[in-house]
Amino acid sequence: MIYGFVMIECRTGKEAQVFEALKKLKWVHEVHPLFGEYDFLLRVKAKDPDDLAHFIIDQVRKLDGVENTRTYLEASFGPDTLKKS
Repeated sequence: MIYGFVMIECRTGKEAQVFEALKKLKWVHEVHPLFGEYDFLLRVKAKDPDDLAHFIIDQVRKLDGVENTRTYLEASFGPDTLKKS
C-alpha cells in the first residue's frame, strides 16, 4: 500500500460540488478545504503508484469543476511506519 497527497484546484464556484464528490471516493481518506492556490488537500491510499494514477485520472480529474491536480507520494517512512519514541 502507498499513501499520498493530492492537491486540487477548482473552477471558481464549483468548490462545494467538488467537495461533496471527493468525500464519496472510497480511496480518499481525508479531504481538507484550503485557502490559497489550491482548494483541497486529499490524503489518499492506493495499492501502488499506478493504481493511484488511475484513481486520479479516472475519478478526480473527470469531476466537473476540477481544473488542476498535483500529487505527492508519502515517503516509505511516513507516519504509519515511524516508531513512537
